[in-house]
Amino acid sequence: MPSIYERITEFNKDLLPDMVKLKYEAMTENIYRFYRGTCHLFYEDMSKVDDLPESPHTWICGDLHLENFGSYKADNRLVYFDLNDFDEAILAPCIWEIARMITSIFIAFEKLEIEEERAMKMAQLFLRTYAATLVKGKAISIDPRTAKGIVCTFLTNAENRKQKELLKKRTTLKKHKLWISLDHEKHFILEKSLKKELANHINEWIETSNDGPYNFKVVDCVFRLAGTGSVGVKRYLFLLKSLNTKNKFLLLDMKEAKTSSLQPYVTIRQPHWDTEAERVIQIQQRMQNISAALLGATIFCGDSYVLQQMQPTEDTINFELIKDRYRDIYQVIDDMALLTASSQLRCSGRQGSAIADHLIAFGQNGDWQEAVLSYSLKYSKQVKKDYRQYMTAYKKGRFDQLNYAADSWV
Repeated sequence: MPSIYERITEFNKDLLPDMVKLKYEAMTENIYRFYRGTCHLFYEDMSKVDDLPESPHTWICGDLHLENFGSYKADNRLVYFDLNDFDEAILAPCIWEIARMITSIFIAFEKLEIEEERAMKMAQLFLRTYAATLVKGKAISIDPRTAKGIVCTFLTNAENRKQKELLKKRTTLKKHKLWISLDHEKHFILEKSLKKELANHINEWIETSNDGPYNFKVVDCVFRLAGTGSVGVKRYLFLLKSLNTKNKFLLLDMKEAKTSSLQPYVTIRQPHWDTEAERVIQIQQRMQNISAALLGATIFCGDSYVLQQMQPTEDTINFELIKDRYRDIYQVIDDMALLTASSQLRCSGRQGSAIADHLIAFGQNGDWQEAVLSYSLKYSKQVKKDYRQYMTAYKKGRFDQLNYAADSWV
């Protein structure tokens, strides 16, 4: 069987070499960061087991874990707490999504030094709430008007953040003009020719697309680094200026869409998508209650990209800050379970996904819950072994010896 080193480097071989090095470094930070960066290992391993119960086919985000829930401002200008990463989204057994999430609870709680008994209780809570929400058969959304406890506080704070705060963090003023700051650790300078091509492309997208912001133009752009699993894909950040309103700016994120890492392991027939970006966006629109602002797709130099407004409200719950507050953790996990079930109910019956009646029946039958708990706890131990092997290889410098073919940031 291939080693962890071989499996990871094979998966990442077609990504941008300089960025992949940063990804490998980030994955050494802790076991949870490693788990976030190796979604492909999880599903490769899961595809080889035959003791997980059968479950209805649903649309899943594919990489569900504690940090893939967050706040965002939607098209209706309200702030929501919801699933917020759909790069790996695909049609698959719903139990795959749940096992990925439960495993993340065990791994994250160990990283936070929270005892396994409490992690088990939170995992059981997630499964109970998820099943109960399916049984009700009605999708629920969470915004500042409906949120409770710490999630309500989190969303209220997010709602009050201003665009000016985001611009202040990401931009700098030079010669009385606003530019994207290159002092920011996650911003990288682009070659002039590529920068010009990108700016022209986005200006054309704004003029011709119904998804673009009306009467804005590009004034600057950089290469952007973000996330863990997606580090290595091409990603750009644009500063847009209004042509109508003085001193009004927006930040636009443009992220390359790759094939879902679950694709090799899913035997369910998938719909035809014109591009990978179309897959990401269409599934996101189905699973979220209201989609994020300026969500759109484009093709640049033959590659497909997801476009989305970068917002001051986009954020995740920091479990480090609440690890000693049991009631707050309880509320967050409960809400995450409710949202997971709701996302599946929301897109039931769409292009091969189970109808609501089948999801309700699955929720009523609790026989699968113990199997998911057992598998996820066992797999969390496997992740620890994989992480140790990864760290050994990294400390020996094996990841420094890689010589991938150079690629541009186009």
